[in-house]
Amino acid sequence: MTHSVFIDGGAGTTGLEIADRLAGRPEFEMIVLGDARRKDSAARREALHAADFAILCLHDDAAREAAALAQGSKVRIIDASTAHRVTPGWVYGFPEIVGHEHVATAARVSNPGCYSTGFIALVAPLVRAGLLPADWPYSCNAVSGYSGGGKALIQRFEEDRDIAWRGYALALGHKHVPEMQLRCGLAHPPLFTPAVIPAHRGMVVEVPLPLAAMSGVGTAAAMREWLANFYASSPVVHVVDAPEDGELLLRASARPSDRLELMVLPNADGTQVRLVAVLDNLGKGASGAAVQSLNLMAGCAETAGLQL
Repeated sequence: MTHSVFIDGGAGTTGLEIADRLAGRPEFEMIVLGDARRKDSAARREALHAADFAILCLHDDAAREAAALAQGSKVRIIDASTAHRVTPGWVYGFPEIVGHEHVATAARVSNPGCYSTGFIALVAPLVRAGLLPADWPYSCNAVSGYSGGGKALIQRFEEDRDIAWRGYALALGHKHVPEMQLRCGLAHPPLFTPAVIPAHRGMVVEVPLPLAAMSGVGTAAAMREWLANFYASSPVVHVVDAPEDGELLLRASARPSDRLELMVLPNADGTQVRLVAVLDNLGKGASGAAVQSLNLMAGCAETAGLQL
């Protein structure tokens, strides 16, 4: 069976990478609007109503507009923006966390944020298991390649080669925080400190845990065992050991990847732990996650078109 797919906002980085993952797959037929029509609301409405699936690669207001334009149609939507990540009635597109069947049967799916993917993958299962407390004031430190910042940031990094590090969200209001808190069931929003580095893609997300100062926590060994068992059946998420040379690297030459790797890194006496997630911000952090959800919704193999 062939399914029609419309990528609304297909000219952006996320949309282009989704199209790459769908290229050559006979189970999908793409609905494409030319440059003269892709921002025309009437044309977009027509495409949304003609499609079996739509993937929204838009800024938040445009994504909300697209959802409104789709009303009354049969189209099933995957929204890659922030617009619906904590909206009731939208299924969170993280099948390993919310359940594959919920994504597979959903009419409206909201793609997780890239940073959120790493944080939630680490913290949510441990909070559910009682190995981490829901009421701890967590912090999260992360660095990402510049491709997740949109065309303006991409241009800035590629034109100004003197930028070595860009810290932002200095007022602690990053748009990913609400989903990080909600999807992990936390009493407090995490203190999130993101930064961008001069690499096109790649991401490291870290959650430091001062276990000696925390009550009601499991050991580092118990955390690693639980995460390994929790993701044991996942072809996408993998719990791995620390690198043998003792360092993590993000390379500017990194190829696209839809894998998500998790690590539990304790100090010698187990009083401190670093929970670390390594992913491609354009892979499991964006386009790869959208294609994974699309595969499930369309009844295809979960990993079809993914680069693992």
